[in-house]
Amino acid sequence: MSEHAPVILDVAGLTLSDDDRRRLAHPLVGGVILFGRNWESREQLTDLCAEIKGVREDLLISVDHEGGRVQRFRSDGFTHLPPMRRFGELWFKDAKGREGSGAMRAMVAATAAGYVLGAELRACGVDFSFTPVLDLDYGESSVIGDRSFHRDPRVATLLARSLMQGLLQAGVANCGKHFPGHGFVQADSHLEVPVDGRSLKAILEEDALPYEWLDATLTSVMPAHVIYPKVDSLPAGFSPRWLNEILRERLQFQGAIFSDDLSMAGARKIEGRDVSFTEAAVAALSAGCDMVLLCNESVNSEGGASIDEMLDGLSQAQSRGDWRANEVSEQRRLALLPCGPSVSWDSLMTEARYMRALQLLP
Repeated sequence: MSEHAPVILDVAGLTLSDDDRRRLAHPLVGGVILFGRNWESREQLTDLCAEIKGVREDLLISVDHEGGRVQRFRSDGFTHLPPMRRFGELWFKDAKGREGSGAMRAMVAATAAGYVLGAELRACGVDFSFTPVLDLDYGESSVIGDRSFHRDPRVATLLARSLMQGLLQAGVANCGKHFPGHGFVQADSHLEVPVDGRSLKAILEEDALPYEWLDATLTSVMPAHVIYPKVDSLPAGFSPRWLNEILRERLQFQGAIFSDDLSMAGARKIEGRDVSFTEAAVAALSAGCDMVLLCNESVNSEGGASIDEMLDGLSQAQSRGDWRANEVSEQRRLALLPCGPSVSWDSLMTEARYMRALQLLP
């Protein structure tokens, strides 16, 4: 078995169980994604992150922490960050006689939000957040909605770039999602497989533009569990056409590609056929994903047996040659670990840059 740890999984509770430790030590596991059930307080979260790093220092500790309704840690001092739509609204609020001042204020505020988000997570030991959302707000998608910066790809791109600058100041990498765009479809891919019937030209000229424009800034990307039948019959996250031909070759993206959660309904059907977690993981890795996420399985009725089945299945599939470990993918995973030292929570609370960033939030 070569060195490539592509699986990001979840843990059940506030501390690690013996099963959690055993799974985290598995050579195919490269990280953890945390949820609200893993949160009680800052002290508890800090202890949990230290426990995870105690199993393996290189494990990537991640979370969906965007602001608005997608923010896992909301109490005990964590700042309630606004939904990204607020920054898009701020963009068009010019001060009297100062054309463009709203756009400048919005970018400064988005940078501040990125710094607050990243610095607070790192002060508790979390490495990485799956943010920003690059989907455009067509007013159709309930699952995206106010998570989107704006309908205009230019506004969305510049605000996302500003947020990513703030994350970088905190030493945190970023993840643009959901490639090539989830904002146009109404269906929620957590529950069904959305279909976007537009042409490749239409998508590249609108939804995928932020990925092209942010090429040098994005450190990772998460594809959508959406089918674009005029481009490929496979959902984007399982599509070599989308991931290799378009994202890697045409748009020249060099960072890491995560699958979206393989437990979502949108990931459990490939070309009309129900697939297992192992089949979905092999399909995603073979299509061009560097890492695959499997979420909320540690708390299922079998106590996470489905995670063990997928890890065993993925090991067997690798032995058979159904997928190959990729040294470049592993380097992309390691590149997402934080850069620079983090500060303690108490130090952060008196840091001038952090206190100023709080004042700049809308």
